[in-house]
Amino acid sequence: MAPRLTGNGRSPRDAVLSGRSDALSDAALISVLIGENGEERARALLEAHPVPHGLWRVSAEDLVVFPGVGPAGAARVLACLEMSRRASVWRSGARTSVSTPEDVVALCWPQLRGADREHFWALSLNTKNHLVRMVEVSVGSLNASIVHPRELFKEAVRVSAASIVIVHNHPSGDATPSGADIQLTRRLVKAGDVLGIELLDHVIIGDDGEHSSLRDMGFM
Repeated sequence: MAPRLTGNGRSPRDAVLSGRSDALSDAALISVLIGENGEERARALLEAHPVPHGLWRVSAEDLVVFPGVGPAGAARVLACLEMSRRASVWRSGARTSVSTPEDVVALCWPQLRGADREHFWALSLNTKNHLVRMVEVSVGSLNASIVHPRELFKEAVRVSAASIVIVHNHPSGDATPSGADIQLTRRLVKAGDVLGIELLDHVIIGDDGEHSSLRDMGFM
């Protein structure tokens, strides 16, 4: 079967190679990843896992059930999604000023959305609140993460951070802090006081981008 053509007579792959990928549909872009003749399969895949949130959550097991996708196609789609997450963080992180909880969400949510486990990150800042280093401290379970002050502050000390902001996601979607979140925050405030590195905030992000700030809520 010949490759499906776009409106200008080009196959989706040719359109990507010529720098015209912005003109392609979502299904056409996915078809480049799973195979030249895969646009119908790509359309079915996107119906089952719509853009953006459904596709962010997709797993290898979700993909290989579609005829013709296979492990290789699934790997390409998953790798593309991961690079997209990382590119969002890299682009946002260049000399980013982190002054509000909304700044934290804008920086971190593109990579955290769709995650099925809690990811706990530390953002090291300089004296002007510019991002110096962003480090993943731990990856936990569906509803818990294990964080030790030693691991969290180690990288902040290494880069001579003036302050840090900590952030983690709640895969359940509810950004309300738990009792354990509040206790951990207060423990980390004390550890930061000893080290001379101020903990500015602890931001929790739900899967839909909703968030809570423990500082704004009066817990620190």
